[in-house]
Amino acid sequence: MKFKDYYETLGVARTATLEEIKKAYRKLAHQYHPDVSKDPAGEAKFKEIGEAYATLKDAEKRAAYDELGRHPSGQEFKPPPNWAGNQGGQDYSFDGTDFADLFASFTKGRQHSQQQRQSRPIPGQDYELTTNVTLEDAYAGTTVELSFTVPEHDQQGQIKHVPHNIKARIPKGVINGQKLLLRGKGGKGFHGGADGNLYLNISFIPHRLFRAVGHDLYIDLPITPWEAALGATVEVPTLAGGVNLKVPAGTSSGQKLRISKRGMPKSNLAHDQAQEHGDLFAVTQIVSPPVLSEKDRELLQALALNSTFNPRAHFK
Repeated sequence: MKFKDYYETLGVARTATLEEIKKAYRKLAHQYHPDVSKDPAGEAKFKEIGEAYATLKDAEKRAAYDELGRHPSGQEFKPPPNWAGNQGGQDYSFDGTDFADLFASFTKGRQHSQQQRQSRPIPGQDYELTTNVTLEDAYAGTTVELSFTVPEHDQQGQIKHVPHNIKARIPKGVINGQKLLLRGKGGKGFHGGADGNLYLNISFIPHRLFRAVGHDLYIDLPITPWEAALGATVEVPTLAGGVNLKVPAGTSSGQKLRISKRGMPKSNLAHDQAQEHGDLFAVTQIVSPPVLSEKDRELLQALALNSTFNPRAHFK
């Protein structure tokens, strides 16, 4: 095909603005209009002017034309490889193609590409939420109601914010910070695309007694100085009821006493059947009575006078 310099046809610079292009076209179109022009070649020039204007007034067509580079008008020319494909059209042989048809085929290819994109299945968007649960609900399992709003495409492709209200099962044995996958509970798909997923982050509400670390639980266990020194059996609460714990004689403050299998259940999340449990650790805290009776004071004074124990002996 022979190259056509559309800028030269309209008599404008390659940097011309759209307004300058329109102004040049109106002037030349009036000059060479068949009803006005007496020039024998006026009709052909009028057609060339219209062809040039149709390309340069369209931003995408103009950008595609500019990618062809500069060439003298009338020079034999062939677009570079993949030029049509880069513009959203189909790559094909340009042999025998007229330059005037080049951008018409480009426009059809672009429209076809846009139609393909518009009809292509679009999967729904994935979303992530956080839900707060009590330790008791995590221990036994529960169901929570979730309300949230997500943007979705309607049938016209417009974005609308749509409220979602769903119920989600929290299986027993979940741990703090765990992420649950709820398939198909995210944004709606478009043009037959699959619905997105919802990822639910589990966050434990702070408990007044227990601290959860993975599947293990920790509880601060206050004991008296004499329970720590002599040993004792004390009742310790658990999420499944109280249990008796033996405090060994000579227990120190901050010592961890293990209560086996009294922590969080380690569940099979697929079947919600607890296979085993974590442990409960009682962390001892020696607490002195804030007020002493006269008898208590006498006993403690006697102990202080007669005991040879020095907890600070290592200072020397």
